[in-house]
Amino acid sequence: MDGGDRRLRCLNIVDDVTKKCLAIEVDISLPDRRVVSVLERLAESRGLPQSVTVDKGLGFARKALDEWAYNQGLHLSFIQPGKPQQNAYIESFNGKFRDECLNEPWFRSMLHARQVIEQWRQEYNGERPHSSLRYLTPNREKEGREIMAGLWRFAYKLKSRFL
Repeated sequence: MDGGDRRLRCLNIVDDVTKKCLAIEVDISLPDRRVVSVLERLAESRGLPQSVTVDKGLGFARKALDEWAYNQGLHLSFIQPGKPQQNAYIESFNGKFRDECLNEPWFRSMLHARQVIEQWRQEYNGERPHSSLRYLTPNREKEGREIMAGLWRFAYKLKSRFL
């Protein structure tokens, strides 16, 4: 990188049913077309959920996301401003992610940040049992669930510094 202090933006997408973290997109900017691109990639590999819950952050109130959801026949459920409890699981996930991944390392580069964050995502899905999943990991629980019944929740603009 250029050696200057920058902030990362992270788009976290979590399936509410299986508790699996489907994606963490990392960059210094995540415009709405990039958000749509991640959702399209997930839709191709997993199918679409019944609903997507989003906050009204800048990345989600834009035309591209609305158009994409409309064209897919997908319901967007917006939480009310100042009501994070309406998106409680992703808020809990984001807290763990921030505490365990973003607050600790100073990333050397964007590539390093992506590697560390992907490693954390893999560990979260494959090694952490969840009480709500009968103490199975999200990777094990998905074997017994229909992914299409999921409810994707996501957050935008989690921040961390990197050099």
